[in-house]
Amino acid sequence: MRTILLCAFGLCTAGLFAQGPNLDKDYAAIENKVIEWRHDIHQNPELGNREFKTAEKIANHLKSLGIDVTTGVAHTGVVGLLKGNLPGKVVALRADIDALPVTERNDLPFKSTVTTEFLGEKVGVMHACGHDTHTAILMGVAEILSKNKDKIKGTVKFIFQPAEEGPPPGEEGGALLMVKEGVMENPKVDAIFGLHINSQTPVGMIRYKSGGTMAAAQSFTIKVNGKQSHGSQPWGGVDPILISAKIIDGLQTIISRETELTNEAAVITVGKIKSGVRFNIIPESAEMIGTIRTLDYDMKDKLNKRMVEMVETIAKAYGGTATCEIKDATDITYNDPALVTQMLPTLERVAGSKNVVTQKAVTGAEDFSYFQREAPGFFFFLGGMTPGTTESFPHHTPDFLIDDTGMQLGVKAMTELTLDYLNAGS
Repeated sequence: MRTILLCAFGLCTAGLFAQGPNLDKDYAAIENKVIEWRHDIHQNPELGNREFKTAEKIANHLKSLGIDVTTGVAHTGVVGLLKGNLPGKVVALRADIDALPVTERNDLPFKSTVTTEFLGEKVGVMHACGHDTHTAILMGVAEILSKNKDKIKGTVKFIFQPAEEGPPPGEEGGALLMVKEGVMENPKVDAIFGLHINSQTPVGMIRYKSGGTMAAAQSFTIKVNGKQSHGSQPWGGVDPILISAKIIDGLQTIISRETELTNEAAVITVGKIKSGVRFNIIPESAEMIGTIRTLDYDMKDKLNKRMVEMVETIAKAYGGTATCEIKDATDITYNDPALVTQMLPTLERVAGSKNVVTQKAVTGAEDFSYFQREAPGFFFFLGGMTPGTTESFPHHTPDFLIDDTGMQLGVKAMTELTLDYLNAGS
């Protein structure tokens, strides 16, 4: 019955996909290039909105392939446009290109020794989240597809995005700015694919989740106002530190007592609290900042509403006042269920069905979500851990390490997703 229903909706594509072009020779020929590009990018990392050399390397490569190139998108982004020999839909492929203010500890021949200034401090710079692999993979996909234009029914848009980790303070950047500048238009994108390599998933494996995959990230600032007094006479004032403690406790009851966690995960974390100047003075005010993570739009709206209500009410109950300001950082990375169903046979074909597995949602965030608000999208995780490894290090750490051999599957997956989607779209 499931197969019949999928066919009825035009999604019975496994047979068509199995007859796709054989590009094995192209994949074999590109692997060493992809590894070399990755090593060079890893050794020369650049922070968000400052990826000048990386962007130049990407643009020169795309131009050498005869791809139409636009530079300076969202400051340092690069967009390539490749038209196939036959008309059809438009598919976008995205790779993020920025590095992090992390000092690398790995002993690699292509180890980063780059340093720079970040928020007034001298820091190391490292591709500690795998964006160097994403960039190299998409450069490889671009080369293969540019040599097979006769097999492309439609148009491919290559989006090399800066500042996924967030732009510098006071600047715009990332996917949101690319969308504002029209990257999903002219021509309008019908579907978008993206991947993220994972240091704790074995090479050869692909993990995915339909629906909410990565959380919306919001920041909040809570300002508490009390009344200053001598620390020996608390009855003479209103203690904003006490109020802050009650607010923190109250916020956690929103998660533990009001949120249907069997639906999706949710998190409220206070990451910083600042108040007072001296041991014997009850201060006048306090400030807290933190993050909210949600995977469901209704839950997100409810949490935001309850936080504002609770903060104001608790402060009032203890004689003070408080405000709660919430700002969006990234949206929910939401994999379109119909697109996932349609394209899953492709991933299973290129990786083997046993190596394509579902996973639970991740409370980390990705600004790929902003592209998914403009067109159906599918974002998946690619294995980058050497099989048999007993200890792997998480992302955003100095010891983060990726096995180069994991990128080959990424090139195949993104290339085959593109061709299968376009060939099935007529």
